[in-house]
This record gives sequence, structure tokens and C-alpha cells, in this order.
Amino acid sequence: MDRQDACEIRHARPEDVPGARRLILDTFYREFGYGYVPAWHADVVDLQGHYLDHPRHALLVAVHRGEVVATTALHSSGPAHPPHPRELVERYPGGTTAQLVRVYVRAEHRRHGLARELVRQACEFAVNEGGYQHLYLHTNAAIPGAEAFWRSLAEEVYDARPSGEHGPGVATVHFEIPLRRPAAV
Repeated sequence: MDRQDACEIRHARPEDVPGARRLILDTFYREFGYGYVPAWHADVVDLQGHYLDHPRHALLVAVHRGEVVATTALHSSGPAHPPHPRELVERYPGGTTAQLVRVYVRAEHRRHGLARELVRQACEFAVNEGGYQHLYLHTNAAIPGAEAFWRSLAEEVYDARPSGEHGPGVATVHFEIPLRRPAAV
């Protein structure tokens, strides 16, 4: 992908929802190998209602030639217990925690900075939205490149791999991205 063939990165519009859902579901099935799990992925069924219609939530997309090729979402819920440790639920309560989710890029569009830019814009949204004290995320470090990517942007707060609490094949590491607010003028 060259500069003349660049992606448009923006907050999702209603017409982006089907393509975003397709990319997210493809990621669950093809990349993660476990498919759609209602308890974990309820937001995907109603991306419009969960992200576009909610003023404190956001769905960002990268669009290339009319196709959604990358996504990032943010919502105002902290981690859930179970499956995550109770101390993380207490540290990152819903309402004051912006949780970063659905950071997915189609394989042929990786290594062009799309995920990094989508995350940057999601962080900017969290700062500008106000009311958020933390930006939390978790990742499956068994996915190639995931752990290195997040370590370049975020601070680890809990590594669940030694406990194996999420089950075989799931190597969950929890991170926080510091919310940088502009200096008061």
C-alpha cells in the first residue's frame, strides 16, 4: 500500500458497520481460532448501538478502497470477573475506565501503522471525552506480534500466563495506557 493508496482513518459511520463486523468476526474465526463467543463478544452483534450511538464509546476504522481493513473500539466498561482477576476489576471500574478492544487489522494491511494510529485516536477520544481515569486493555500474547505491539504503547499491569487462569492457548496479558491530558493554559 503506497501513499496514493492510503487508508482513511475515522470514527465509524453507519455504512462502515457491516464491514467492521465482518473484519471482527473474521479475526475471531481465522486468527483466534475460537469464533464468536456471546459472553465475550456481545458488542459485535450491535456495533451501531454499542459504539456509534453511545456518546462515551467509539469505533474507529481504517477504510481502504471502500473496505474496512482495520478497527479499534473503546467502551466505558472495565474488565469482568470472571474471567479476569478481581483486583483488576477493582483497579479498573466501569464508568471511569476506558477499555480498548477490537484492535484488528487485516493481514495484508499490517505493518503500515494502522493499528498504532487507530489506538492513538482512541486514546485522544478518551482524553477529550472526559471522565475517564484509566485506559485499560488485555491481549492474547499467543497471537504473533500482539505482545510486542502493546509493550511498545502500554505498561503491563498483570500477566495471567503463569496462572493459566484463562485456559489452554490463551495467554492473557493486561495493560494500561496512560491518559495524557493537555496541559492547562
